Formats: sequence, structure tokens, C-alpha cells
Amino acid sequence: MGRTFSTGMFFIAALLLSLMLFVVPGETPAQTEKVAKGNLGLPRIVDVGADKCIPCIMMAPILEELKKEYAGVLVVEFVDVWKNPQTGQQYGVRGIPTQIFYDANGKELKRHIGFISKQEILNQFQRLGISLKPAKKKGI
Repeated sequence: MGRTFSTGMFFIAALLLSLMLFVVPGETPAQTEKVAKGNLGLPRIVDVGADKCIPCIMMAPILEELKKEYAGVLVVEFVDVWKNPQTGQQYGVRGIPTQIFYDANGKELKRHIGFISKQEILNQFQRLGISLKPAKKKGI
């Protein structure tokens, strides 16, 4: 029985160690401020992904729609971490795709990992206290 207990304890310790290796403490907004200073004055969403990752590919048309529909109202950026790994490190990304929501002052407000729909992005900004109105179309 003592041997079984030792083996069981070994597996529990190995499991805890592996969890500690994969669970990285969350980054604070202050740590990513230097990256987020690009376009002050407008709220911003940065999608950190890769052009060959399936959920990232699914995000591409959503980001393009947002970019067109909210031009001058919301800054929409895509960063490919497979092509620019140092940028992924600057953003402290732990999985792709990751969407980072910023206010108009460049302060990080929230992160989401995985696919997210256009409506959920808009809802998230609303929950964060940022009401986005589509840009007015020219000629209308």
C-alpha cells in the first residue's frame, strides 16, 4: 500500500508541476501599455494570431468588417505572432487568437482567448463602457 501511495503522490506532483508550467500569471495592463500607445483617442482591439491558425482564419473576415464598418471610430489591428514572435512576447500572449481590448487612452481593459464573434466583440466593448456607433457612410 505504501508503494501505491508513493506512485499516486508522484502523479499528483507531476500533474501540479505541469499545470504550473502552462499557467502563466496574467499580464497587467501596465505591462502592455508600451505596445498600446499607437492610436490614442480611439478605442482599439488588437487580435494576436497567425494567418494559418484555423480560429484566426475565422476571425479575419470579422476583423475586416469591423475595420470598415467602424473606420474612424475603432482601431482594429491584427498581429501575426508566427511572423513576428517578438510582438507576441510584447503582448504577453499565451494562446492564439487573443483579442486585447483597449480604451481610447491605450489602457488595456480586457483579454479574450479564442474565436469571438463580431457581435460579442461589440457587446464586450459595451460591457466595458465603450459604446461604438458605426462610422457614417459617405454620400448617405
